[in-house]
Amino acid sequence: MVDVAAAVIMRPDGRFLLARRPDGKPYAGYWEFPGGKVEAGESPFQALTRELHEELGIGVKHAWPWLTRHFDYPHASVKLHFFRVLAWDGEPHGKEGQALAWQMPGNVAVAPLLPANGPVLRALELPATLAISNIAEMGEEPFMSRFAYALENGLRLIQLREKSLPRPELERVARRVVALAHSCGAKVAINGDAALAEAIGADGVHLPVAALMRLEARTGSGLLGASCHSAADLARASELGLDYVLLGAVLPTLSHPGAPALGWDAFAALVKEYPLPVYALGGMNPAHLEAAWSAGAHGIAMLRGAWSDRPC
Repeated sequence: MVDVAAAVIMRPDGRFLLARRPDGKPYAGYWEFPGGKVEAGESPFQALTRELHEELGIGVKHAWPWLTRHFDYPHASVKLHFFRVLAWDGEPHGKEGQALAWQMPGNVAVAPLLPANGPVLRALELPATLAISNIAEMGEEPFMSRFAYALENGLRLIQLREKSLPRPELERVARRVVALAHSCGAKVAINGDAALAEAIGADGVHLPVAALMRLEARTGSGLLGASCHSAADLARASELGLDYVLLGAVLPTLSHPGAPALGWDAFAALVKEYPLPVYALGGMNPAHLEAAWSAGAHGIAMLRGAWSDRPC
């Protein structure tokens, strides 16, 4: 197994950098995330900083651990340690003569791509913030008002989770939520009800942990996520090839007063070298996003924190 450090270098507008492998290397001409092998005595982060200086002439200022993926190539089995690099010194340029290209998630215009990067490119399409509906507590009209406001301010992924609503009422509300979300380019996952998601044209399904553990195989082509609370839950989500998971509760919550919380150290230990994007759940608000990134999360999932700002 060859350990490799790979950089997802991201501009504030969401664009990320790909590099074309030079002649003389395996898969010459293929596009990949910049990086290289972890040398003896190096950590993956140390290898990352060295490789980016050697290949691109930049110095890493802020980089967060992200995904770890295994892939078997004909010439080697690799363990890819992906980091998101959000700040650096210098302007990236191909010091080894390699071509570079800034790309947008969901609209990659260069080809061919190294096959190991497919799941990583899909993960980049997920936003950093996932919101969970709170109609039962807020009331439908106040919620819809704040939902519209959040969409106008960049919200792009919501889980509709309203267990107290009767099915006919849930379907009516879900159709309303999906229509508004889609009008703004956002996606909706329905909690625990694949039939409803398909019937109303939602983008996917979010599985409670009990449903995750019962699932024998992934079906359908829509977005599929799950709630997780333990290493066993995370392992099952990985085996099934889900698109993302929520892990918590990281901090104390109003929903479960007095319940034990993981804390950031335990969260980081659980997601270390994990292959799927993980949203930190429990007591989150936008101010926690950087702490989540530093612990290895893809982003944060919020219930009340998503709707705390009042519409203008």
